[in-house]
Amino acid sequence: MTRLENALLEILKEDCRIPMEKMAVMTGASLEETAAAIQELEEKRIILRYMPLINWDLTDRERVEAMIEVKVTPQRDMGFDAVAKRIYKFDEVKSVYLMSGSYDLLVLVEAPTLKELAAFVSAKLSPLEMVTGTATSFVLKRYKEEGIVFEKEGSDKRLVVSP
Repeated sequence: MTRLENALLEILKEDCRIPMEKMAVMTGASLEETAAAIQELEEKRIILRYMPLINWDLTDRERVEAMIEVKVTPQRDMGFDAVAKRIYKFDEVKSVYLMSGSYDLLVLVEAPTLKELAAFVSAKLSPLEMVTGTATSFVLKRYKEEGIVFEKEGSDKRLVVSP
């Protein structure tokens, strides 16, 4: 990767709404070089999507999120990739990560209701022949994601209790 490509990725990681002209000035490249570099990053699938980070707790949208630790038996000659592919095809699945440690995959899921999320785990995920166990943890509140703190500093209005 070039210095320009790396610089553009850092800029876009912080704010994907920065105009192309400003990115060119920030990197010292011409507008044409900047546009070509971004196009190439998109074509190489290094940049997959431009997406805002939303604090859903401040909206009226109801949703339930969970992180599911999944133990699996890897497919012969395919390892964990075939299992992950089978799991990430479900609409409820937002992310899948191969992990080291006591479980194999971490699956982030979202559903409109707790009942629908439970149905996903019991009717779709757990019955897969390669899944040997799951442990589900529900997201109750987000404090920080992608380096962004969700609450304003000093917004905690509780009384301080000290011994």
